[in-house]
Amino acid sequence: MKIMLSLRRPHYAARVSIFVIIVALIAGMTGCVQSALSYDLTIGSSAGGSITIPGEGTATYDEGTVVNLVATPDPGYRFVNWAGDVSTIGDVEDATTTIVMNNAYSIIGNFVNQQYDLTATSTAGGSITMPGEGTFMYDAGTVVNLVAEADEGYKFVDWTGDVSTIKDVTVAQTTITADDSYSITANFESKYTPMVAGGALHTVGLRLDGTVVAVGYNEYAECVVGGWTDVIQVLAGTYHTIGLKADGTVITTGWCVYEQCNVGGWTDIIQVAGSFFHTVGLKSDGTVVAVGDDENGQCDVGSWTDIVQVAAGAYHTVGLKADGTVAAVGNNGWGQCNVAGWTDIVQVAAGCRHTVGLRSDGTVVAVGGDFVGQYTVGDWTDIVQVAAGYGHTVGLRSDGTVVAVGDNTSGQCNVGGWTDIIQVAAGYHHTLGLRSDGTVVAVGNNGWGQCNVGDWMLV
Repeated sequence: MKIMLSLRRPHYAARVSIFVIIVALIAGMTGCVQSALSYDLTIGSSAGGSITIPGEGTATYDEGTVVNLVATPDPGYRFVNWAGDVSTIGDVEDATTTIVMNNAYSIIGNFVNQQYDLTATSTAGGSITMPGEGTFMYDAGTVVNLVAEADEGYKFVDWTGDVSTIKDVTVAQTTITADDSYSITANFESKYTPMVAGGALHTVGLRLDGTVVAVGYNEYAECVVGGWTDVIQVLAGTYHTIGLKADGTVITTGWCVYEQCNVGGWTDIIQVAGSFFHTVGLKSDGTVVAVGDDENGQCDVGSWTDIVQVAAGAYHTVGLKADGTVAAVGNNGWGQCNVAGWTDIVQVAAGCRHTVGLRSDGTVVAVGGDFVGQYTVGDWTDIVQVAAGYGHTVGLRSDGTVVAVGDNTSGQCNVGGWTDIIQVAAGYHHTLGLRSDGTVVAVGNNGWGQCNVGDWMLV
C-alpha cells in the first residue's frame, strides 16, 4: 500500500503543476491586452464653402479608420486644397477624398472665388479696346465692360460666340457677366456696301471705299460725282443722282427743275429713293420725307410711320412697313398703288407704271400697267431682290442668276446668262448686275454709254 501511494502522489503533483502553469499563462496573456486606440479629427473650412462629409467640428475615430471627406464650394467659389495634417489624405487637391486616422489630425478645406477665362477677338475692320483682345481671367459674377471700336470706313455689326450673358449683342459698348469661361468675337464690316443704280440714261456705282462713279448721259451733270465721299447708298433718278452719306445727310446732282434736289436740310436719313422728278428719304424713326414734283400726290408721305424701305416710281411712291404691309401714294391710273392687300413683303420696287413686291418666301407680286408683261412674275421663286425699270422687272435669285420680264426692245431683259450676281438694278431701258467680285455687267440701251461699265471694279 505505501508503495502504491507513493506512486500515485507524483501524478497528482504533476496535474497540479500543469494547472498552475495554465493559470499563470492566462494571467500573463490577460495582462498583455490593452484597450483599442482612438484619435480626434478636427475639420474646418475657409470662406467660400463647407465640409459636408463628415461635417465640420471634432469627431473621434478608431485608429486606422478611413474617413470620407467631401468639400462643397458655395456658388461663385471653387475648392482649392486640404491643408493642415494632410499626410494620410488621399489627394489634397481633390474635393472628394479620404483621410486615414493614424493619429489625431486637424485639417481645413480651402476655397477661393471661382475664376473664368474671357477670350476676346475681333474681325477685320476694328478692335476691342475694353478689356482688350486676348484671354483674361475674372472672378465669377464679375460684370466686364466691353467696348468695340471700328476702324475708319468700317462699322460695328455685333458680338458673336458665347453671348448668353452679353447685355446687348448689337451694341458696341455693352457688358458681359463672367458666369463661365467664354469666347466672344466683335464683328465689323465696311460701312460702304458696293452697289449699282440705273437712271433714265445713266448708271451710278458705289465703291467699297464710299466713293462714287457714273457713266452715261450727263447733260444736267447727273454724272458729276467724282468728288463724292463717305457715301453709303446711291440712287439714280431720271436726270439726277442721289447719294446718302454715312452721317445721314443727302447730296444730289443733276436736273433739279422740280426741286427734287432740295435735300440739303435732310438729316437722320437711312435710305433714299428717286424717280422722274421727285426724291424720297426714309428717316431712322420710320417716317418719310419727299421733295420735288407733287402733281400726283407722290410726295404726300408726311403721315407715314413705321416704314422700313421706300421706292419711287415715275409718279408714285411706295413704302414698306415693318409688319410686311405696303403703302402707296401718287398716280394710280394703272392701279400701281393698289397694294393695300399685300402682306409678308420684305422689299418693294417701283417702275414707271407698276409696283413690285418681294415676299419672304421668295415669290413676287406686282400691280399696275402690264402693257408689255412687266409684272408677269407669278411663277418666280427663290428671289432675293427685285428691281423695276420703265417697263421691265428684274429678279435676282439666291443662286446668283437673274430673271427679267417685260419690255425687251433694247435687250434689257437678256440676263439669262448672268451668274454670280449679288445685286441688280434697272434703268429706263437697261439692266445692271453687280457681281461678287465687284465687277459690273449691263445689257440694254447704250445710246449714251450707260452700259459702259465693263472696267468698273467696285470692291
